[in-house]
Amino acid sequence: MSSDAVTQFRKATEAGDIDTMMSTLAPDAELISPVSARLIFRSEDDLRILLSAAYGSLANLRWTDQIGIGPRRVLLATATIGPFRVTEALVLDLADDGRIRRFSPHLRPWLPLTLLAIKLGPRLARHPGVLRRAGRH
Repeated sequence: MSSDAVTQFRKATEAGDIDTMMSTLAPDAELISPVSARLIFRSEDDLRILLSAAYGSLANLRWTDQIGIGPRRVLLATATIGPFRVTEALVLDLADDGRIRRFSPHLRPWLPLTLLAIKLGPRLARHPGVLRRAGRH
């Protein structure tokens, strides 16, 4: 990519710009579920559905810090979901071309994470293949 994919991803998630989010991903990108590490989301279509639902469920998202150089970065954020404040530590592994190859989100505390999972359920239920494919290893 001609510019920094991590910076583009940060700006895109804050703006709710799914097309720019998707442009920052490597072709083999995958996201490890923060709710169940057994679910790994892959493919451009599945990641588009998941990222749209997840970041569309959060409000007031602000990335506060970026840690690391080279192929592994950690982004720290705050957001709200419903009446709750949530913090996120997002571990990113980058591909050789600088695009995002793997996401490992870590959200806390438990109550907002649970509310996020509840909100994601109906959105992902409209696409039953997404969860089925994520459960395959």
